Amino acid sequence: MLTARRIEILKAIVEEFIATAEPVGSKTLVDKYKLPYSSATIRNDMATLELMGYLEKPHTSAGRVPSNKGYQFYCEHLLQRPVEEEVKYALSNIFQKESMDVEDAIKESCKIISDMTNLTSGVLGPDASKQTLEHLKLFPIDDKTAVCIFITNLGHTENKIFNFPDAVSLEDIQTCTEILNDRLKGTAIIDLPERLEALRPILSENVKRHEMLFNAFAGAFVKFASETLYFQGTGNMLYQPEFHDIEKLKNFVKMLDDPGLWRNLGHNDDENSLMVVTSEGTELVWMDDLAVVSSDIKVSKQDTVKLMVVGPNRMQYDRIIGLLDFITKELEKIYK
Repeated sequence: MLTARRIEILKAIVEEFIATAEPVGSKTLVDKYKLPYSSATIRNDMATLELMGYLEKPHTSAGRVPSNKGYQFYCEHLLQRPVEEEVKYALSNIFQKESMDVEDAIKESCKIISDMTNLTSGVLGPDASKQTLEHLKLFPIDDKTAVCIFITNLGHTENKIFNFPDAVSLEDIQTCTEILNDRLKGTAIIDLPERLEALRPILSENVKRHEMLFNAFAGAFVKFASETLYFQGTGNMLYQPEFHDIEKLKNFVKMLDDPGLWRNLGHNDDENSLMVVTSEGTELVWMDDLAVVSSDIKVSKQDTVKLMVVGPNRMQYDRIIGLLDFITKELEKIYK
């Protein structure tokens, strides 16, 4: 049974291990945390917490460390979520830049989070695999520059600036966009690059500067079709004691290139993972020695992006959850 005393001991062990990365013994709890219990009582409760699955005992130490189940209980019941004033100030400066779009603001937020936590932060954009092209429009700025807008069936929009090496006529732009809209409407976003290649002969017959326009659209379609997955501070993992094991580090690096893994995090049937959702909607997932704290940011009626902090399961959850809650609310308030 999780008595008040055992919860107090568990909380102290979690916070001490987060701070030091060293197994925690009863002497530390008595001396440093001034727990009003004897060492024998604490050791007995630690043994019970281990049997209950909240603590683990490393082979090389007499102390205990939190298990993923222990972190889960800590985050569900014992957290406070402070946000430092200097962090609020730094983030508010980003959000006040009216010229900054949502993607850039989220990336800047990632950088601040990564710098302040010494962990890896990331952002996962909307799922392109479930969307089709509804319409595209090319707006000339001058004879060598145009802005292209892509709209999907779900109302998601992407903007791309085309910089042509030579002048392109308005007639070529209009003809090209008419052909593409006529032939590509309803095409799955992930199939656009392949479908465009099949239209190359038609464009060459009807558009004078077809090669420049083809190359511009080909590059834009590839970017549009690819999963938006961005990480900041991946090198920070090198300084975490848990990732001195080269095999763990290799596995982590492989994960960074797998958008599907991050999109389905915590929602699969992996018996080795645990998940908690806070009242504000922040998700916490533990997989072996890795923890991921994430929050969905609704940037339009149809689209959400996932902002993530990734690190060892020994991380400052109260601070990180507070940061993500604050950023999510600010971004949705400003950009929604």
